[in-house]
Amino acid sequence: MLNRLAANWVYGGFLAGVLLLLMTPIFARNWPQVLLATFLCLPAYMLHQYEEHDNDRFRRFFNEHFGKGREILSPMAIFLINVPGVWGVIAVSFWLAAALNPGFGLIAAYLLLLNAVIHMVTAAALRGYNPGLATGVLFFVPLGGYCIATIQESGSG
Repeated sequence: MLNRLAANWVYGGFLAGVLLLLMTPIFARNWPQVLLATFLCLPAYMLHQYEEHDNDRFRRFFNEHFGKGREILSPMAIFLINVPGVWGVIAVSFWLAAALNPGFGLIAAYLLLLNAVIHMVTAAALRGYNPGLATGVLFFVPLGGYCIATIQESGSG
């Protein structure tokens, strides 16, 4: 069962990301901008992961280009990196921002920006597209910047 989940997590994540975005105006209507910005990092990342991992694109790309055909990243590694490693980190960032200090939202914001930079550097180095580049640039750069600016304006960053 875990292998099936590891092989198909991205599809549930994409649908959950769309659902979270559709429900955000209802459950986040009274949130401060800092928490809203931090929260939006999660569904943005879930949509990005669909571009990146649908049809196992990123793992195949990574193993082909960086592993020279050897399997460096397994489906289970991709699952662990993305579900607890990304969703979990963003969730903890949001919880800490809500419970302790909005500045903890910077964890989520910088995670997005770091990912976008890695995609852009990889595209420049390989002189071409890599899975996740489009949403990394279109979603992560503006949302990460907005999140940082909102946290700084709140006096917490």
